[in-house]
Parts: sequence; C-alpha cells; structure tokens
Amino acid sequence: METLAVSINEAAKALSLGRSTIYVLISEGRLETRKIGRRTVIPTASLAKLLEA
Repeated sequence: METLAVSINEAAKALSLGRSTIYVLISEGRLETRKIGRRTVIPTASLAKLLEA
C-alpha cells in the first residue's frame, strides 16, 4: 500500500529540509496539512505538488 501522508519529521527528511522550513512552507500555503486527532500529517500528494512547482 502506498503511503498517503507523512509526519512533519518524515516530510523534512524526505525533502532534506529542516522542520522549521517545513513549518514555513505550511504557513505560506505551499504545503497542505491534515489533522488526525492530535497529529498533523502532510499528504504525499502535497509534497509531490511542491516538487513539481
């Protein structure tokens, strides 16, 4: 099964960026997030979209 969403830490590692940069991208609206309970995840489709831009 394909991974549909990743944590903030996993996104940072996948993109070779720091956590603070991921949070900046989120605040700028360049990365989408979803809240599942108390956890924030980033859909992998949003990561792919960021890389295509």
